[in-house]
Amino acid sequence: MSSASDLNSAVWDLPPLILHPFNENVRPSELLQTSRASLMLSGLIPDDGSDPEDLRRKVLCGRYAEIRMLFFLGKDIFRWIGQCLESLEAVPDLRGKQILAQSLAGLLTGSPPGPVKAKLRSWGVSDHASIFARAIGLNTLYRQPPDFASLSDCFLDHYHRYADHLYACFLELQEHRHITAENFRFALYASGEYSRLLETEWGSA
Repeated sequence: MSSASDLNSAVWDLPPLILHPFNENVRPSELLQTSRASLMLSGLIPDDGSDPEDLRRKVLCGRYAEIRMLFFLGKDIFRWIGQCLESLEAVPDLRGKQILAQSLAGLLTGSPPGPVKAKLRSWGVSDHASIFARAIGLNTLYRQPPDFASLSDCFLDHYHRYADHLYACFLELQEHRHITAENFRFALYASGEYSRLLETEWGSA
């Protein structure tokens, strides 16, 4: 992995990362039920008399919902990575600098710009690095969200560990330059927020 040291103090603006709603129709109450079921099965909270098989099913269905949400998040991330690579390809000073998809993935998970981290915190995202890394990892394995029946209980139980390793493998596939927000800036928007921004800009043009 090459360092960013020879980029000096130059700063380049990348395309914005735009995140779309998942449209999974998963209510917060369902996610809460999944957490409660997991805690009951682990003996961390009192059993309410529910059938263990029903609790187990709730846990696995909750894990599957998480996998789907991460998958669609990963699609947005890889769309952004592609846009960034296309944009950087047009910058003569960056040609031959080994700025690859892995470089941009590392920027997003490891050192995004301060305003991006602040917005994520305002959205209630406390561990963006793990979430983005797992979303990327799952997208290196699947073209489409896998069917529930095609996934083993073991994978559903521990998908986060598999996704972490998939991300690590992705980073190791190619030698690449490590880049940081010191040289590369980008903004983060929810899709609706970005649409309203464009409408405002068009209206004032």
